[in-house]
Amino acid sequence: MAIKPSQIQSVLNSKRADFSSFNASTSSYLTQYRTAWDEWIKLPSAKRDRWIQAQSGDIGARPLEPISSKNHSIVRSYLQWENREQSLEWARQHLSDVTTFAVDGSQVFPQKDFSIPIALVQIGWFENHHCAAGTYEKDILLDVMTPKDLVADRSQPMDRWINMRRFSMEVQKLTDYIKQAKDRAVEQGRDPEKCLVFYDGSLVLSFAAMLEDNIRAPYIEKVLTLLQASEKYQVPLVGYVDTAESNDIVTLLRTFHDLDKSRAIHDAKLLNSLMQWGDRTPIMICDRGGILNEYREMQDRLTFTYLKTNAGYPARLELPRWIWSAGLADTVIDQVRAEVIVGNGYPYVIETADQTAVLQSRDRQIFYRILQDWAAEEQLQLSLSQKMMSKARRRG
Repeated sequence: MAIKPSQIQSVLNSKRADFSSFNASTSSYLTQYRTAWDEWIKLPSAKRDRWIQAQSGDIGARPLEPISSKNHSIVRSYLQWENREQSLEWARQHLSDVTTFAVDGSQVFPQKDFSIPIALVQIGWFENHHCAAGTYEKDILLDVMTPKDLVADRSQPMDRWINMRRFSMEVQKLTDYIKQAKDRAVEQGRDPEKCLVFYDGSLVLSFAAMLEDNIRAPYIEKVLTLLQASEKYQVPLVGYVDTAESNDIVTLLRTFHDLDKSRAIHDAKLLNSLMQWGDRTPIMICDRGGILNEYREMQDRLTFTYLKTNAGYPARLELPRWIWSAGLADTVIDQVRAEVIVGNGYPYVIETADQTAVLQSRDRQIFYRILQDWAAEEQLQLSLSQKMMSKARRRG
């Protein structure tokens, strides 16, 4: 039965005060933090540097680029075009002969309707050469997780093992691609920096801090291998977070100004009103502590900037520190801007990888049917619930 709009409207009206109170509180905190940001960037650079060096704990962020009170310390892009054709031409100039690559994943979780626990994990990737020939590659790789994979450790929900497998497959593909990109560059006599690899999400795996050791360790090892490969082979890597709620700059300001903590305030919300399309913040080292303490030599080698890519909050870009040290940061960020233009506000290469990887309802039905037929051939006792058979009859 469909929901009743009148009931939704009634409940919202009854809870209007809750929303008003939240907005008022958020507005107050936002004003405090923006004032703190203005005061911090107005400090003489020597005084600001001394203060940062005096901090022994994790202060959230440590600037790599100069901080200036000009333009609220926002690095302006000054990019404006009269029409989309002009913006696409700018994008073509910055992506010409640059190969971009991204991976995404999808899964079919175990169904209670099946008597045997089984899951399907699939990753898809998109490689775009941005060359005159218009060549690109899209493909998929899948894996089936068996009862051995899913119920070996009953202390953990099966979903955790599935999410880990998907993550592992995605990051392994990115790592393998970086190594291959270096080899191809050498063969073709071109620079590996003419390649840009996107990781869809944060390279700082904060979520893993809440996991048990045996679950957390594989996540960290995988992302470290990816970061190490990018640095070793000098292939640029960007972690792109479209809806970022990180609070590294907020933590810096709270430490500097002794402000109250507010979960409603995060970096992107703090900076949004200061930025126009294409603008970014100064590049800073992520000094979050926590999970980063387990990143070994990479602990202080992750940098970030916020980039205004659409009408919403700015996206967060995370870059291995070697990109900044090599003087490639501006080039890489321009390439990200170009991908966003092609994708109408979101990197085209990530969007296409997502479309390639996603498992549709029809894919799930094919998987179930193949599984059922295969189980019958192998004389495995796979039974289906009456509920699933009823759905199949009604939707067939």
